[in-house]
Amino acid sequence: MMAATDPSKWTLPRIAIDREGVWFHEGEEVTHAGMLANLQNDLRLDAQGYYLQVGIVRVPVDVEDTPFVIVRVERDGDHLTTILNDLSREPLDTETLRFAENGTPYSSVKGGMFEARWNRAATYQLLQHVEPDASGERGTLVLGDRRYAVPGLGGEGEPERRPPSGAN
Repeated sequence: MMAATDPSKWTLPRIAIDREGVWFHEGEEVTHAGMLANLQNDLRLDAQGYYLQVGIVRVPVDVEDTPFVIVRVERDGDHLTTILNDLSREPLDTETLRFAENGTPYSSVKGGMFEARWNRAATYQLLQHVEPDASGERGTLVLGDRRYAVPGLGGEGEPERRPPSGAN
């Protein structure tokens, strides 16, 4: 029986996720559905950043913006359901929805573990549910009888970026 190779001597693969949520291994796009699902399910985040835990080895993942992208939003009664780039469906957590200074919306996904960027199509779908507030200067998300103030949607300045709860 051969002795196990010392993991400290391994050359770690270069794994990256671009701003559209596309995964790359050594500069090549990962397109195999099973591999993508495995990578997405094994992604973790802590104070040191994004990584994959492979046995005892931590493989860092370079993330350009967010690892997940909201690609569609659908109204479900008084709630919105988001569809992510991994095709998972999640209710929108309105408490985490915010707009960056450049107008891009972000919200928490995966049980608060990660932040997701909204793509243009999903943003337009979201904005169909936004009305001006009483002052006419800020946008308010309206779902049924409920109204949600959205940080960064109108008004001055950039809201403070709220890290996902998984980044402890």
